[in-house]
Amino acid sequence: MVNESHFSEFINEVSIQAKMENVWGYTCGSWQNCNEETIQSFLSQCLEYNIDPQYCMSWVEQHQNEIPNWEAVSETSLGWVNQHTSTGSAISISEHDLS
Repeated sequence: MVNESHFSEFINEVSIQAKMENVWGYTCGSWQNCNEETIQSFLSQCLEYNIDPQYCMSWVEQHQNEIPNWEAVSETSLGWVNQHTSTGSAISISEHDLS
């Protein structure tokens, strides 16, 4: 496993796509290792590094044929996104923000 401090430094120096792919490699490692647990870790790390989890899931969905038990992974990820973003949206604006 990569040193977490080194990983944090590296991840801040690359494009969003590369950043997301690096998070994927760090949390899941491969499409075959993607499961309900690793997908939640992936999405959590994406959110921590300010990468839109919905963008990340869109990318993952492009590889659904390579992911074992895709149905369960997809359901888990949808639940995670709905729980951790405002109504499934990565951006939340309140009346307080508008004043």
